[in-house]
Amino acid sequence: MFKRLLTATLIALSFSAVHADEAEIRKTLGERFASLPKIDEVRATPMAGLWEVRIGTEVMYSDAKGNFLIQGALIDTSSKRNLTEERVEKLTAIDFAALPLKDAVVWKTGTGKRRIAVFADPNCGYCKKFERDLQNVKDLTVYTFIIPILGGDSKEKSEAIWCAKDNTTVWRDWMVKGSTPPRMMGKCDSTAIERNTALAQKHHINGTPAIIFEDGSRSPGAMPAAELEKRLAALAGK
Repeated sequence: MFKRLLTATLIALSFSAVHADEAEIRKTLGERFASLPKIDEVRATPMAGLWEVRIGTEVMYSDAKGNFLIQGALIDTSSKRNLTEERVEKLTAIDFAALPLKDAVVWKTGTGKRRIAVFADPNCGYCKKFERDLQNVKDLTVYTFIIPILGGDSKEKSEAIWCAKDNTTVWRDWMVKGSTPPRMMGKCDSTAIERNTALAQKHHINGTPAIIFEDGSRSPGAMPAAELEKRLAALAGK
């Protein structure tokens, strides 16, 4: 009886300490950094005495009192795992099945059995290079969500490409060959471009190209064809 009571007491004390630390970290950081955005989550890490402080998809670390704030990677030296990187990947993962594919420009090579989604701006040089590299990747379906984020005539180009009768051909001709998209004739429903921009903002996609894989993981920036092939092969092997 005494043993059960002692165990229950220790569990209760441990639970209280956890919540006390979380509350104190929130309180201290909130008082000392008036402009700090809302803290979404505070939780213990595998490292004793170190707490994760999450704001959106940004991960920082603190002691139990909020007296010290650390920015950087937490690495498990025994397994050589970057715990911070793994955590951010989970936080930024996108449900591929939930993507509104009807708002994407679609093309494929071979069977198209492997799939990626790409957020791209028509004036993005890295996007054009990536698009050219994709021509060398076999059996791939590419869903491109056009987002005009670079300014200039990105918005006009995006709308002209989306509203083209064959927007897949127009998109690829512009990105791969540099053929200027035809001007829009008459009215066209280009609200897909607005929805794509809102979708990118929702998932904190601030640069192009941004590559989304079927497992929800993503990669910012262009990726050489060979590296993309390795990534796709690894996903297929899971």
